[in-house]
Amino acid sequence: MSTPLLQITNLSIGFITDGVVSNAVKNSSFTVEKGEIVAIVGESGSGKSATALSLMQLLPATATTRGEILFSTDKGIVNILQLSAKEINTIRGKDIAMIFQEPMTSLNPVFTCGNQVMEAIQLHEKISSAKARGKTITLFEKVKLPDPKNIFGRYPHQLSGGQKQRVMIAMAMSCNPSLLIADEPTTALDVTVQQTIILLIKELQQQNNMGVVFISHDIGLVAAIADKVLVMYKGEIVEQGKTETILKTPQHPYTKALLACRPTMHAKGERLPVVSDFLSDEPTAKTALSPNTSYIASCTSYIEAPVLSVKNLSVHFPEKKKLFAKNKEPLKAVDEVSFDVFKGETIGLVGESGCGKTTLGRTILQLLPATSGSIILDDVDLTQLSKKEMRPLRKDLQIIFQDPYGSLNPRLTIGDAIKEPMQVHQLFSTKEQYNKVIELLEKVNLKPEHFKRYPHEFSGGQRQRICIARALALNPSFLIFDESVSALDVSVQAQVLNLLNDLKREFNFTSIFISHDLSVVHYISDRIMVMNKGKIIETGNADDVFFSPQNEYTQKLIAAIPGK
Repeated sequence: MSTPLLQITNLSIGFITDGVVSNAVKNSSFTVEKGEIVAIVGESGSGKSATALSLMQLLPATATTRGEILFSTDKGIVNILQLSAKEINTIRGKDIAMIFQEPMTSLNPVFTCGNQVMEAIQLHEKISSAKARGKTITLFEKVKLPDPKNIFGRYPHQLSGGQKQRVMIAMAMSCNPSLLIADEPTTALDVTVQQTIILLIKELQQQNNMGVVFISHDIGLVAAIADKVLVMYKGEIVEQGKTETILKTPQHPYTKALLACRPTMHAKGERLPVVSDFLSDEPTAKTALSPNTSYIASCTSYIEAPVLSVKNLSVHFPEKKKLFAKNKEPLKAVDEVSFDVFKGETIGLVGESGCGKTTLGRTILQLLPATSGSIILDDVDLTQLSKKEMRPLRKDLQIIFQDPYGSLNPRLTIGDAIKEPMQVHQLFSTKEQYNKVIELLEKVNLKPEHFKRYPHEFSGGQRQRICIARALALNPSFLIFDESVSALDVSVQAQVLNLLNDLKREFNFTSIFISHDLSVVHYISDRIMVMNKGKIIETGNADDVFFSPQNEYTQKLIAAIPGK
């Protein structure tokens, strides 16, 4: 029997804070063979990233590790946990490479993408700059970057999310590692880009016969790439085995929960199960949501006038002028877009990054100026209002952004953050504001004692609920959700989607739900609009667009949904 490429035995990782040790990983054991892809699946905080970082000795100084990490190199088997800093540096990047979750923070913004990959090559291989440059361009071709010579000289901010992730893959592959660690490499990427990145990693793995540790919070996603799956929960591996076996016949309640809480697994209007449903002894009741009668009435017989009417809206961004160069055509982020939204309706706006959906959402709220066209809300054209005239209307128009941490002031307690909009618009007395905050916290499944806590003390899902509570503080009639669940674990995403459905029924707000994930948009929306290159290319009832798309681009988006 051949020796495994990687053998982990009884790995335990703890973090020391104020003299107290919290256990992130508990007695984990697994192997990775040469040419095998092993996926580690679990929610945030399950210990999967801590496990990955320990393989390269990248854990912080406050971490304590026990157990064995045996890795097969050309010179024999080494225990990574016993290597010195000098010894691990010869292995990092060369024998074991890593692709991180967020390429923008992994790439240096002041160096070109080509120079950063060249640096990685020259660190481990004694070759000239000319040869390193040639190898870098070849790697860019291998990871299918468009115009590799041009991208060599570009800075990270000049590339899309998918392109930056390909640069990271090229850097990781630069020294032909025998083990590749991919830590959430597709999180928050479009489904089509996500599919491309997964296929690319699999293709490179087969070409180089690498072992791969692929980390994800989405168990459905790993079906397309992994040979073996490990499911982690609260620092422990609760289940492991062949991918097909785990997906078809999961044994542990937590694995069943991860598979069951994806929107693609449920009929529209059915309440999504969450992890706690599977880990408790009580059976889960599948409740159906009541139909949105005001929306149905307005759309079938058009009795009501639309709440929002967007007509021939365009938003153009002029290209930077260069001396003696011809003036370029402006970038048409939104191009002659028209649609109506009815009272109580949720319109799903879906498309890939760069299609113009976020620009459209922000222009509706007048956070960006329109180039032409009209935005009529309750018979008022918002494009014709001054900033002063727009201010009183802002309490009826709210937006919930993708990044809840970036949306909250780290110096304000969450109670003060939710109360702030009421203070700005001078609504209610001080006591009434406090009572309203407590009421909102309870509505989004948080506790009154959370009032005095700060944003960093909450998980990503809890922070997103805080942002929803803040948006509802002024009882708005119109809400825009801009990629509000895209970066959340699938189980947390299910909780937030259930919450939104509950709040929709209670507050009867009208909303636009922006996302790149058609399965989520289908679940939450009454109608769907598909956007590509600044234009609405398909629109219709959510079921019609999802189950029988007419446009080729929509068909491509649906085909790329993992696990569908």
